[in-house]
Amino acid sequence: MQATLGAQGIAPPPSAAIARTIIRPIDFQQQLNTIAFGSCNNQEKDQSMWKPISLNEPDLWVWLGDNIYADTDNMQAMSRMYHKVKSEPDYSKLREQSSIMGIWDDHDYGVNDGDKTYHKKQQSKALMLKFLDVPASDPVWKHEGAYQAYTIGPVGRQVKFILLDGRYFRDELKANPSGTPRYFINETGDMLGEVQWQWLETELRNSTAQIHIIGCGIQFIHDEHAFEKWANFPLARKRLLDLLAQIKPAKTMLISGDRHISEVSKMELPGWEYPLYDFTSSGLTHAYAGNATEPNRFRVSTLVNQRSFGVLRIDWSATTPKITMEARGLDNVEFFKIEF
Repeated sequence: MQATLGAQGIAPPPSAAIARTIIRPIDFQQQLNTIAFGSCNNQEKDQSMWKPISLNEPDLWVWLGDNIYADTDNMQAMSRMYHKVKSEPDYSKLREQSSIMGIWDDHDYGVNDGDKTYHKKQQSKALMLKFLDVPASDPVWKHEGAYQAYTIGPVGRQVKFILLDGRYFRDELKANPSGTPRYFINETGDMLGEVQWQWLETELRNSTAQIHIIGCGIQFIHDEHAFEKWANFPLARKRLLDLLAQIKPAKTMLISGDRHISEVSKMELPGWEYPLYDFTSSGLTHAYAGNATEPNRFRVSTLVNQRSFGVLRIDWSATTPKITMEARGLDNVEFFKIEF
């Protein structure tokens, strides 16, 4: 039988893939107590981070981009790179132990600092979703872009994950000849595209979850560094923050990757009873060791310039659930811990 094509002309995986027999499928009724996440995983570099990740026994692993380093429009080559990661023995064990979800950033999208002009984005999306074993029935197969939302947990103890696609619809940035910063600010440009914005608002307004975790490949809050960030598109950043301030979804935090450092940024939103945190975790296989003093007026953690991953531990015993944010590294060393 010929596979039905999604809206962008990409065939979803065969229905047999829904069984996901070699991995642990997402149990949408499961109470989540431990969530791990990370980014920047070069398939040609040492993959030993999977062991300490597994030691934390996460109920869920969330990829936050640069899940491979492809930087290519050769889809066969990209497929081989995904296969290499998926075949790593310790990652395979994690897939059996923990549920998996994720979103891309630029290197796995196909082009460094890529935007909506990348001509293989539809094919690249299909490879990423297959790597993540996303079932054929999932709505992400049927719309443009890779954005996704999932609510996991029993009634009263639900976590909603909203994974934003900051590549497929993103407007272009103009390179700065001086190189510092890398790009000029795009004062009128957008990150998400109108369809994704409307989807995001609907997902937030209709949510019944007690915790909301919004993820994207690049940093949301930090606005001082010279590289890619939401702040390069100030109207889009303001729109996101205004939307959160208006809807006030319960217990909301942001998670991001990309930077080859780990840190937590914090800001206040009008009318919120608690601060908004952006927990950046990067990278799994290589870190920006030379970055030890980067200014960030929003940072409330130490700056971790070693290989690391993020862990969120949820305490459901209180009336309002508590989240502990941990940055960990090789040998499961703890770099910082922040309670939220």
